[in-house]
Amino acid sequence: MSENRVNGVDHLERSIDWKQGMAIAMGVPLLILPSLGYFPMYVSAAAILIWGLSVLQGFVQNAAYAELATTFPKASGLPGFAQHVFRTENYQGKYDKGKLIGGFTAWSYWFAWNPVLAIFAILAGGYLHGLFPVLGETFTEYQLALISGGVIFAGLFVVNWFGLKDGAMLGYILAAVSLIPLVILAVAPFATGHVEMANITGNWWPTDWVWDMHHILILFGIFGIAQWSACGWETAAIYGPEYKNPSKDVPKALLACGIICLILYVLVQTSVIGVLGVEGVQAEHVSPLIPVAQAVFGEAGSMVTIIMLIAAMVLIIQTAYLGSSRAMHSMSMEGNLPKVFGKTNRHGTPFIAMLVTAAFNMVLISMGSLGAILAAAAIGYTFANGISLFAYVKAKKHPAFAGLERPFKAPKGWTNVAMIFGLFNVPLCLLGVVYLNSLEIGWASTWLGFIVLSLYIPIWWYSQHESRRSNNKSATASLSDIDSGIDGADPDRVLDPR
Repeated sequence: MSENRVNGVDHLERSIDWKQGMAIAMGVPLLILPSLGYFPMYVSAAAILIWGLSVLQGFVQNAAYAELATTFPKASGLPGFAQHVFRTENYQGKYDKGKLIGGFTAWSYWFAWNPVLAIFAILAGGYLHGLFPVLGETFTEYQLALISGGVIFAGLFVVNWFGLKDGAMLGYILAAVSLIPLVILAVAPFATGHVEMANITGNWWPTDWVWDMHHILILFGIFGIAQWSACGWETAAIYGPEYKNPSKDVPKALLACGIICLILYVLVQTSVIGVLGVEGVQAEHVSPLIPVAQAVFGEAGSMVTIIMLIAAMVLIIQTAYLGSSRAMHSMSMEGNLPKVFGKTNRHGTPFIAMLVTAAFNMVLISMGSLGAILAAAAIGYTFANGISLFAYVKAKKHPAFAGLERPFKAPKGWTNVAMIFGLFNVPLCLLGVVYLNSLEIGWASTWLGFIVLSLYIPIWWYSQHESRRSNNKSATASLSDIDSGIDGADPDRVLDPR
């Protein structure tokens, strides 16, 4: 029997330490790339401040998640915490509403991370189209996006088939390939004197910015999209069941990721605005790092930048691929998704969930609208974070969890802090994202987000019926065994099965 399968249940394998968990999560700092030119379009140089505040928001939230991860070491990050806390133990009714809330949180988290695969496969196809003219003559950007997605997803599936440890090794390699050049591009403009501080200090807010409801809702929307990137390093906690020593590994991995994100997010955005100015960033809002590289390193720099960005995209896809598949595995183990999604191979890899994740993203790529996919994903992320913070509050206050050991504890009074940030996410950031979406690309992305999220209801309903059928079969089998024992020759054997 596989050591990952206990009592007929597929379990993840404890095979990584905090450094490997950090390496897998190192795709998160690169999530700033799609928004580097987007935020200055609305808030000018104040984008630097928003990134810094958003990463600090991540520290607040992740302190709560680190405590949950060590209190429930078998739960997989946000999806596992919420499902475990909200479910009702020994529930006797037909449908447990608490279990539905926990499952919906996990589904929202899955939907937040899942589209990262499609978003960066589309970007990779676009960069390849511009980098290699021969490809541009043979394929359209849409075709290259589909090809890129298929090749990357297949390659990562093969690598991660052999367990999370190998995925972490790939993370080490890609982190070196992508993070080091990113740091160089962030620091070099300062060293070479290309950063003009007047580009920043004279353009903190747009000239027409006023603190009315319209602009406040835009600001909430910006914060909602920013946390999709800047708070995403909580993914280091999702591998709780696979850390060798969760009580020590989880806080270390989260702290290391947070420090790296804080430095890079602020530094990269400052560098870009300092070199190009707000108007220059707005003119190159899709990929402002390329003109920065050209200014500092010349034409050769742009080639290096594109290669680096493609490597970075593979790393981001790796992070999202593992995170979303673990979310599906966790939901299946909790009975909130059909059991098939919880199947693992002998290496502890949830391969069915990975296959479904890849197929879903190939469908998203075929939609062709990167903006709509990103906006819909941000809706899922605000739901996931908001409800997960409420789960932390319940885990601290509910008598059922009061006596649990907590190897890592958030600072005193953190329940009040978590409640405030939970309300900041839902409803404030959620309203802001929906409002911003309506200004940018109409209501398509909002409908996409809410339709995918609402699809969870019938899926959950089916899962509950599946669980009841399974329990009924188990009960019938147990009764059959007892009847067989009663009919046998040794009644004492029936009364005392030892």
